[in-house]
Amino acid sequence: MPDSGNPKIEVWIPFLAEQVGIPDTDTYFVGHSVGSQTVLRYLASLPAGVRVGGAVFVAPWLALDEETIREEGPESVEIAKPWVETPIDWEKVRTHADKFFAIFSDDDPFVPIENQKFFEERLGAKNVMEHAKGHFSESDGIVELPIVLEQLNAMMQ
Repeated sequence: MPDSGNPKIEVWIPFLAEQVGIPDTDTYFVGHSVGSQTVLRYLASLPAGVRVGGAVFVAPWLALDEETIREEGPESVEIAKPWVETPIDWEKVRTHADKFFAIFSDDDPFVPIENQKFFEERLGAKNVMEHAKGHFSESDGIVELPIVLEQLNAMMQ
């Protein structure tokens, strides 16, 4: 994604749309962290009747908690503010796909465990809670995540 250290909704969603081209039921998405929001917001922006195959979300970040605000500081809060304050149209997202899967870690410093409920309740997503995978980043020792490929393959069946 462009300027990944300073993600902007108004840049990332059109960029994703350009990469995708014309989506259809053979189109699947994988989003990590704020990239998950990008996928959700992209899906909500699609015209009525357009359907995609599904999406897998890894460490799907939705909000800043107090600890993150203290640790990351005011610059990160400013970057995150539009992502936190601009609502996602969950109902519209659901009109574009039926298959959603979200992967969480029990020690993710950025994504509260409670986010699991958002994805279950708002998308009907199947979820899994991994143990000690942090934010699924290279700095957490995660360079491969086979469950993503497994879930994509399952969605395509």
